[in-house]
Amino acid sequence: MFTSKEEFIMEFSKRIISTYGRCVSQSHVTEQFMVLESMVRDYASVNWATTKADIIKYNKKQMYYFSLEFLMGRMLVNNLMNLGIYDVAKIGLSELGINIHELEELETDAGLGNGGLGRLAACFMDSLASLSYPGNGNTIRYEYGLFKQKIEDGYQIEVPDQWLKLGNGWEVRKPKHTVDVKFWGTVQYNSETQKYEHQGAECVSAVPYDVPIVGMNTTVTNTLRLWHAQPSDNIPSNKDFRQYNQEVRDICQTLYPDDSTISGKTLRLKQQYFLVAAGLQAIIKYHLSLYPNLDNFHEKSVIQLNDTHPVLCIPELMRILIDEYDYKWDQAWFIVSHTFAYTNHTVLVEALERWPITLMQALLPRVYMIIDEIHHRFHDEVIKRTGDKEKADRLGILKDGYCDMAHLAVVGSFSVNGVAYLHTQILKNDVMRELSDYFPGKFNNKTNGITHRRWLLYANPQLSKLIKQQIGDSWIEQPLLLSKLLDCSLDPKLQEQFIAVKKERKQLLADYILKNNHIQVDVDSIFNIQVKRFHAYKRQLLSVLGIIYQYYEIKNNPDYKMYPQTFIFGGKAAPGYYFAKTVIKLINSVAKVINEDEEVSKWIKVIFIENYGVTLAELIIPAADVSLQISTAGKEASGTGNMKFMMNGAITLGTMDGANVEIVQQVAKENCEIFGLTTAEIEELKPNYHVWDYYHNDPKIKRVIDSLVDGSWDNNREQFRVIFEELMNHNDEYFVLADLDAYLKALNHIEERYQDQAEWAKACLINIAKSGYFSSDRTIKEYVDDIWHIEKI
Repeated sequence: MFTSKEEFIMEFSKRIISTYGRCVSQSHVTEQFMVLESMVRDYASVNWATTKADIIKYNKKQMYYFSLEFLMGRMLVNNLMNLGIYDVAKIGLSELGINIHELEELETDAGLGNGGLGRLAACFMDSLASLSYPGNGNTIRYEYGLFKQKIEDGYQIEVPDQWLKLGNGWEVRKPKHTVDVKFWGTVQYNSETQKYEHQGAECVSAVPYDVPIVGMNTTVTNTLRLWHAQPSDNIPSNKDFRQYNQEVRDICQTLYPDDSTISGKTLRLKQQYFLVAAGLQAIIKYHLSLYPNLDNFHEKSVIQLNDTHPVLCIPELMRILIDEYDYKWDQAWFIVSHTFAYTNHTVLVEALERWPITLMQALLPRVYMIIDEIHHRFHDEVIKRTGDKEKADRLGILKDGYCDMAHLAVVGSFSVNGVAYLHTQILKNDVMRELSDYFPGKFNNKTNGITHRRWLLYANPQLSKLIKQQIGDSWIEQPLLLSKLLDCSLDPKLQEQFIAVKKERKQLLADYILKNNHIQVDVDSIFNIQVKRFHAYKRQLLSVLGIIYQYYEIKNNPDYKMYPQTFIFGGKAAPGYYFAKTVIKLINSVAKVINEDEEVSKWIKVIFIENYGVTLAELIIPAADVSLQISTAGKEASGTGNMKFMMNGAITLGTMDGANVEIVQQVAKENCEIFGLTTAEIEELKPNYHVWDYYHNDPKIKRVIDSLVDGSWDNNREQFRVIFEELMNHNDEYFVLADLDAYLKALNHIEERYQDQAEWAKACLINIAKSGYFSSDRTIKEYVDDIWHIEKI
């Protein structure tokens, strides 16, 4: 522990000597970074130990958040700030001749996630600790994460993300808590014990690595547990050890292995069960160290399932209770069905996980038997209650050769929540209507949130300083108090100061773009930014078609005028998602043509920032003038990027989709730019939607679409054929052309609005003022009050 710069200097110097056998002046910058990291972790460990002791002392119920992703981002600055020791460390290092910012830049983003699902989980961990609630995370310790994205000749290239090359100084390996997870084998019934026994299983050891999650202005420090696979002492006798060892390593090698093949599906299902089985064993062991049995397990533990990936928790806990602790089915089911809560993150039917029954039977034979029993009991219950066998079939968990994980989640959980009001309504009224009707009161909404500490206070110190000067700092602990900015949003001085801060942040991003993309962008242009995972429904394609439309207007229409705009893209496409990867190529090809055209580049610049992640988001988001949130209405569950942009003073240009709906409710339509078809209008249009009508009836749209296949953007005319085919010959599933005209009009209106800087600043300040609602602190309080029922430590 250190409380002064003198104590810090003494401890830092001592650790450099004891760890690396050299004095500070001779140490390497990486050694300095790792020592600082270890000092901050150890500083937090005192609170970490106290938190664990207080949970036991006061008999606290705990929440466990199971998620395949935790997109934590860099933790050094966050932890230093939350612990209140950043300035001490900065000054101490400075006196040793070390610039703390150089050390900060050495930290890599942990490869534990990809997109909004993982970032949400990270925000929840931050808010739980900062609000002093006992909540812990469970995930996999991926060796390489998803992948590191490189852009070569406009193409996305995937290379391993070696985020662990300097180690992970935040984690503490806990080998004494290692557990075995069983795969394959057969199940035999033992008539003497009257129990099913899993025989011939292949064991994999799961080793936990614990990471402290530090709250702000509190002594509470929670735990994120990362599970890593290693060979078990029970080595399989029927397999070459090298093959077995490689298969074990594969489990934790990458996030989301390609599941287009049976081997990929097997690995992905292995990952999910590995996390579930290891995590539950640890929780049960902890529970039994405090209580004589598992009768009250559901009263002391609540487990939140973040999407369908960890839903195997439900049959696995049934298996443990029945096979290992001799509970009867009804007793076990009562405990299970009062332990789990499920968060749904998608309304896309193809994204709701379904596993082949044959695969589950082979890989997880006993777990599959439990699922089969859950299915048949539920099926019989539905028939008994409704007298409708067809309804029972539709609601079933096993059907058409697949196991429906979303249905299993709903049946086995006591709460099912969506992540935005519109999303939850679609779940209840459409995607899961019959299940919602069958389980009245089980479905509820918990609109997502983000941690304002990272995404405003730490990521944007310039704006945070301005806000503090204007309304004080009470909003840091009570984000709803950002609403005090409403009273001064008309103040011309504050408006000017906001514009200056925004320009400063735009310059920081422009400097990065110049250094990495070798393109000069105008900080007085409008920064339109769309950074997110690439998927057809998120409609990055709509953005690029809009740019192509503007390009031809500039080239062909001497009277066409526009305010200079910079379009900035970032995000990854799944390695096997050919369409999304082709859209990335199209953006980069269009960028090359436009940025090299002297006539057009005065008005438009197009930038693709490679390898988008949390750290880059902290640079990009504060620089945005316009937040592009243009998914097809009814397809985005929530979005959290929209909240981060809003909190940093960007105007939302978007559809009435996901949390955009609630952003509009907070700030009013005049402080956003909303366009396009609504969910209801899309449903009404669907039967009569003919994309070729748009093509034939508007020569300008025809010119844009033809450019995809006439060599305008690439010498190979077939390069973008897949995009043309998806739009024109698959009838534009995501209504890109239906919304293109409205999108272009919205861009034009943004241009007009931006030129009145006072009005623009006022709208941005109103967005910041109303963004407090979208803090994850509010979301966590709703989960606590309505679902988890945990108490503060």
